[in-house]
This record gives sequence, C-alpha cells and structure tokens, in this order.
Amino acid sequence: MLQFIQKSTIEKVIKEKFFHCKIAVIGDLILDQYLWGRVSRISPEAPVPVVRLEHETCSLGGAGNVAHNLAALGCQVQLIGVVGIDKEADILRSEILNLNIPTDGLVADITRPTTVKTRVISDSQQLIRLDNESTQKISQKVEQELLEYSIAQLDHVNIVILSDYNKGVLTDDFLQTFLAIAKQKQIPVLVDPKRSDYTAYSGATAITPNRSESELAVKRPLFTDKDFEVAGEELQRKYSFEAVLITRSEKGMTLFSDGKAYHFPTQAREVFDISGAGDSVIAILAASLLAGLSWTEAVELSNLGAGIAVQKVGTSPVYKEELLQVLEQEGISTTNSKILRLPDLIRRIAAWRGEGKKIVFTNGCFDLLHVGHVVYLDKAKATGDILIVGLNADDSVKRLKGPERPIISESDRARVLASLSSVDAVVLFDQDTPIELIEAIKPDVLVKGADYREEQVVGASFVSSYQGEVVLVPLVDDRSTTKIASKIGKLSSISAN
Repeated sequence: MLQFIQKSTIEKVIKEKFFHCKIAVIGDLILDQYLWGRVSRISPEAPVPVVRLEHETCSLGGAGNVAHNLAALGCQVQLIGVVGIDKEADILRSEILNLNIPTDGLVADITRPTTVKTRVISDSQQLIRLDNESTQKISQKVEQELLEYSIAQLDHVNIVILSDYNKGVLTDDFLQTFLAIAKQKQIPVLVDPKRSDYTAYSGATAITPNRSESELAVKRPLFTDKDFEVAGEELQRKYSFEAVLITRSEKGMTLFSDGKAYHFPTQAREVFDISGAGDSVIAILAASLLAGLSWTEAVELSNLGAGIAVQKVGTSPVYKEELLQVLEQEGISTTNSKILRLPDLIRRIAAWRGEGKKIVFTNGCFDLLHVGHVVYLDKAKATGDILIVGLNADDSVKRLKGPERPIISESDRARVLASLSSVDAVVLFDQDTPIELIEAIKPDVLVKGADYREEQVVGASFVSSYQGEVVLVPLVDDRSTTKIASKIGKLSSISAN
C-alpha cells in the first residue's frame, strides 16, 4: 500500500508536470549488447558451453539508460558524456537520436573506445559478460571540453544527474569544479556512485548508492534496517548531502533526510533482471523532485518504478504509462509483468526462445471477456509454450466495431487478459490489423478462430514464409460480446420501464 503519495496528485504530476522537467545527465556512456542463444552441448575443445546465437539486441546503458528513462517519462533531456571514434559510438548516437535526445553533448575521444558491455544469454541466464572499455582518466583536453559544455547546460536545465560508473570520465577535478558552480547557480545535483570514497561528491544534493556501494563507503557490512539508517546518517553528515537514498534490492529502499530515516518495502512482484533498475530509480527521483514532490513522495514513486524495471529482461526504461498503470492498480492484485510495450516484449521473447519455448500469437479486441474467449485462449496456448495476445487499443476498437465500443477500456481489458493463466504476455496495438506486431514478433504459431479461412488471416502468409504454423481454433457456439451487450441492453430497458 502507498504510504506517502496520493494517487490523484501523483497522476497529475506524471501527466502534466514531467513534460516540463529539463534534466541533464552527465557521466559514463555505455552501449549494452545482448547476444541471445541456446546451449545444447559442451564444446569438445574445452569444457565450455557452445551457444548457438539466435538474436542480437542493443540498448543504452549507464548514463544513456538514465536518459532513456527520463525520455520515457516525457522529460526534456540533455545527455553529456565521452565516446570513442568507432562504430559503437555511431550505434550509440543512433540509439540516442531515436529517443529525440540531442547528441551534441557527446565528446569524442580518439584515445579510448566507446564503452561496450556484451552479454551472452541462454535460457534467461547470463553466461558471460565481455567488457570493452578504458578506465583511465580522460585527458585534460577532453575533461575541459566536457566541463565547459556541462557548465553551459546549467543555464538550460533545472536539475542534474551524475551517473558515475568510475570509468575515468567524471574526474575529481571535474566533480569539484562542476558541483561548486551548480551549487552557486542553485541547481540540484543527484549522484549515482560507483566509488568507495564519496569525497569528490561532497556538496551534491543527494546520492543513491545500492547496498554493496554503501557498504564500501562506510567500510562495514549492512544487514538490518538500523544498520542502513546509521549508514545513511553517516554519509549525509560526512559529505554534506541533503538526502541519502540506499537501494536494497529485495529489501526495498531506505531514505535518510531531515534527520529521519524512512523505509520503503520492495514493490517487485516477479523479478526477471535487476540490471538498470538503479538508473530508473534516479531518473524517476529527479523528475519527481523537480515536479514538486517531497523526498518521501519522490522515493515512493521511484520504488514503484524499480518494481517495474526488474520485471523486464535486459536494460530497459520505465515509461510514464507503466507508472500510471501501477498507481491505478495499487492495492489490487496486479499482473503488470505480463502487460508489455513492444520493445520489452521483444526482449522477453528473446529470453523465451533462448529456453527453447515455442511462441504462439493471437489477437483480438476481447471486449467483455466471456467463456468463449477463455476456451479459445486455452486452445491457442495448447499449440505451443508461450501465448502472446495482441490487444486492439481503444481507438482501434472504435474504428472496427463502431463509436459505442469498446465497452471496457484498453487498460482494463489488458489486465483481465493478463490475469488468465493461459496468457503469458499482452501487447496493445493502435493499428487496424496486427501485421506490424506479427512481423516484429515472428511467432512460431499464429492462431485465429475457425470462423476465418487461412487466406483471410492477417499475417498468415508472412508466418508461412518462414515455415511457421497457422492454426484455426474452433469457437464455442453462441458466445459473443455482441449478444451479451444486446442482452444487457434489453435488461436495462426492462428495468427502466
């Protein structure tokens, strides 16, 4: 249950105020690469697994993922960092531009590569991570260019996030100079640290270490709530922070501010991947503070966001629509982890395929879910292992069914579908047909009702082109939303008379 925030207030902040937030993110830029595949044997050359690669994805990591989260919240973002002069820098720039974030804050350094973390994943398990990076301190020339650009942005933003992965970009000299000028200009600065010594961060507004980072900073293990309270107070006093927020994985978060400690229990329902969750936390925290929320309100909203982030596979942002959905469903049993945006679904599918799962896709409006729908979805699931349902969004339903439809809103229809044990994922689409979804998902099995002929099924020819199956499932007789709606209308008429 929510402790500090009123849902109506927070919904207004998310919908109306995040858009006006101007935030700079400065720090280590990382390109996250994921190689998805399957292990079926051990190499005869050495006792190591042989991975048959099936799929490759890229995403923004480090400071880039913080910026991605801010863009997903609707904020105006300026991203500042250092890249090499290589193809990975080109990929990173392309990913940034796709988010409508300017790339003029990327300082090129010919002496170092763009930082790349490559993860090989099979059966949802990370087998190995390969890091191509330099952790040497950047040159004075590059440091000066980075500092001048960062200081100039203080006249155009309202808050700054420093994302420090200790790769040599945020040097002591940079931090000392920048933090002093930011304080002079009264621009708040939040820091996500990776150092063991926080001296260089002195004077920042707040810091957001995780448990292990906090233990390094205070030089002792932390176990109980009291341990974290004492650690938070110690870090705040020693380095003159306004607040200290310690993220504690499955134990939630602890905030120390105004001489008090506040504990926030974890909000995750099902954990798929913790990578990038800290980036989501500091992004939501910055936007919330800038939008006028108190520290406790901002941290509680960040905690809800962290619960969303860990339900995703790979580094992925938290969108404002997802936050609104969680707020709407807070206090009700929730199935958020099944309702996915397409980019998150693609990552989840890659993990399922890595486990050797057979992917099934079907679609529909599912307005007034009835027994015919449930039986149909059970039969669809039986054709494979994972059932993905493409759900027509409200505007799409109106165009297909008429201005009086849908009877049930898209968010409610998605949640009801996601509550079914036969359904593994729900993804909304605005188009009149699901062809774009089908082409992106490339299901092993495409299912439609037997009231269609195969040549009438949208996407059938595409699925058949790569030897996928098209299955027509018999429907339950005399069951339809139209008949139920008609019966309700007649009952309402009788009641009115």
